[in-house]
Amino acid sequence: MPPERQEAFVLADDGTELYRRTRPADDPQGASQITSVLADGIACDGFIWKYLWDPLATRGPVAHFNYRGHGRSKRPVDPERIDVPDHARDLDTIRRSLGDPECVLFGHSMGCQVVLEAFRVRREHIRGLVLICGAPGRVTHTFKGSDALAQALPRLIETVDKHPQLARAVWGSVPPELALKIALAMGEVDGRLIEPRDLVRYLEHMVDMELPMFLRMLRAAGEHTTEDMLPTIDVPVLVIAGEKDTFTPPRLAEQMARAIPKGELVMTSGTHVVPLEQRALVEEKILDFVDRVRVTPA
Repeated sequence: MPPERQEAFVLADDGTELYRRTRPADDPQGASQITSVLADGIACDGFIWKYLWDPLATRGPVAHFNYRGHGRSKRPVDPERIDVPDHARDLDTIRRSLGDPECVLFGHSMGCQVVLEAFRVRREHIRGLVLICGAPGRVTHTFKGSDALAQALPRLIETVDKHPQLARAVWGSVPPELALKIALAMGEVDGRLIEPRDLVRYLEHMVDMELPMFLRMLRAAGEHTTEDMLPTIDVPVLVIAGEKDTFTPPRLAEQMARAIPKGELVMTSGTHVVPLEQRALVEEKILDFVDRVRVTPA
């Protein structure tokens, strides 16, 4: 049986308590180990890494954390500190709490922005990046191929602020199982390939979040970008995308991979949850990437 995960709370620089879980390497004495550090999308608490958690441990320790206000992490001490640079600084805090090992940073969806911003914050000991179903920034301006979400957010935030109780009631009124059926019917995920319960966990966590914080965090992610730094990244970067991804159009992944000097693109036939749909392919490509990074001089 795999070793049990280890859990801890780590203090961010503003005193916010961040939840961190780790898994030791399968071979603790193995040479050239690389620690995999995993960063989620917005409103996620780790569901996307389910099928990569154990395979990554064959290459070294694995760590994952919850963003402030997500999962088991506490609400931010400063409610204004919820933008992508704040999450990136938290990721750096997590790295230091692990002993600042040689690592590969993984990001899914908004986590791609967080990982890229974390590279900007401090690139020391980062041996590579894996960016999955994400973009370098301004995601609300490209959601489903338009800027409609970016245009709607200010009014939506204003409405929620005026009617918090009603908004909370509406936000939590849709059962996760019904939301899953809608997502399957609309083709947002591939019902032929995904295990439905894997997505229910995400939907349950999403409705448990504080709606005003979620909307403000989403707006902040929509106004943030790391596009300017892509040509300066000097480590290998694996970009994985889904050609049926309606949340993050795949052309953005193609552009991102081209802009990074050592960028490598893997385009799959999946949607926004490729690691849950294309398990074998994603595992193969990621483990091969980590193996190459391990033997490449830092």
